[in-house]
Amino acid sequence: MVQRVATVAFEGVETRPVDVQVQMSPGLPAFNLVGLADKAVTEAKERVRAALIASGLALPPKRITVNLAPADLPKEGSHYDLPIALGLMAAIGAIGTDCLEGFTVVGELALDGRLASVAGVLPAAIGANARGHGLICPEECGAEAAWASPDMPVLAPSSLIQLVNHFAGRQLLDRPRPRLEAASGALADLADVKGQESAKRALEIAAAGRHNLLFTGPPGAGKSMLAMRLPSLLPPLAPAELLEVSMISSVAGALQGGALTNRRPFRAPHHSASMAAMVGGGARARPGEASLAHNGVLFLDELPEFSPAVLDSLRQPLESGEAVIARANHRVTYPARFQLVAAMNPCRCGRAGEPGHSCRRGPRCAADYQARLSGPFLDRIDIHLDVPAVSALDLVRPGPAESSASVAIRVAEARQAQRERFAALGRPDLLTNAEASGPLLEEIATPDTAGTALLADAARIMRLSARGYHRVLRVARTLADLAGAESVGRAHLAEALAYRSAADRMAAA
Repeated sequence: MVQRVATVAFEGVETRPVDVQVQMSPGLPAFNLVGLADKAVTEAKERVRAALIASGLALPPKRITVNLAPADLPKEGSHYDLPIALGLMAAIGAIGTDCLEGFTVVGELALDGRLASVAGVLPAAIGANARGHGLICPEECGAEAAWASPDMPVLAPSSLIQLVNHFAGRQLLDRPRPRLEAASGALADLADVKGQESAKRALEIAAAGRHNLLFTGPPGAGKSMLAMRLPSLLPPLAPAELLEVSMISSVAGALQGGALTNRRPFRAPHHSASMAAMVGGGARARPGEASLAHNGVLFLDELPEFSPAVLDSLRQPLESGEAVIARANHRVTYPARFQLVAAMNPCRCGRAGEPGHSCRRGPRCAADYQARLSGPFLDRIDIHLDVPAVSALDLVRPGPAESSASVAIRVAEARQAQRERFAALGRPDLLTNAEASGPLLEEIATPDTAGTALLADAARIMRLSARGYHRVLRVARTLADLAGAESVGRAHLAEALAYRSAADRMAAA
């Protein structure tokens, strides 16, 4: 007789059902595991055997065959331990054959029979709920699984013995409760930044419309300090966004204790990051920094120090909002709709163009340094801003600085206006102006007569690409939202074009 246990295999943040089939037959004692399993799965034989012995059970001297169906789907990870063990226990009569009906099972076994946490429990729970199943998972992951549905049965034992006692009626396992992690520590405040009023304005615009932003300036001007304060201006994650972010974190194994957080991700990888680390991949495909920053911010400090190939690999996610990892034997897609914020020096020595400073290598220093950034990559950045050095007057006698809380109120109002506009147009899936494109963008950001004339002249003089033209419209629409204006005017377009002109100066250098 064949015992069956349901589990899942992961493809990106999606799951595919896997049927664990266990058969015990007469013959020489053997334990065979088939079904295109990787090293971690084949090693499950020894973990399962030791865990059963520690729980007071011994496998009979028979020929044991475990098949992971479908056989042509690659199986990776340690979450197959528990379904294999439960299938064996049902085969030897340690638990009833009907106990596992209607449940999807994931979990890793320790040698003493305890259950260890695994990555991907939240997507597994959502997939199980879609099939009308409950979920059996380790105790540490129970709070994570409980978010899938309040009506879905969830069993989260700490050991095999505890699960057996629950099935036997000797111990009742309570359903775990979903937990939202409290925000740890206060976010850095914009009031700490002295001077740099233009940069603060650009940061507010970027936060309101989720626009990509590039700060260029000498060392010590406060570029990184400004970027670090962007999270304090952003609204908390909406419920749908929270679920998407948490599923990616779950697959990456980054959820601590199964608790979710509504704070937007802020990822700041080092400039030595590889392409696989940035967009995902590796021998076992995992989400990269671009996906871990989904619905949040990806901050790249010292932008030209990144490998040009790594930066160009971000071009497709910046446009489509997805990171596609294609390999010879599989293809994985991760969500990657992030807001790019970057900072860079104007040249390698850092002070090109600064009054009273002469670069040792002359104009070639800035030209060679900035040439590491490709034109198509820079064209995807909405706001380019030169950040000058802070004056001594700003440091000695700083003026009144606006706090992040007051700026965040204006950002929230602008984002609410955008959501309502998109909902009225039948596109509730869009939340910010940066996501609008094509005919929809022309409908919401059509300028007035004076603005149209200005935009036509600027497009000709600045030689804007079609992408650059649309990005100017998006920024202008956000400026109008911050001002509470119904239509895009000449003043909004003029300011949006000013943020674009810095890119032309960089290209000229």
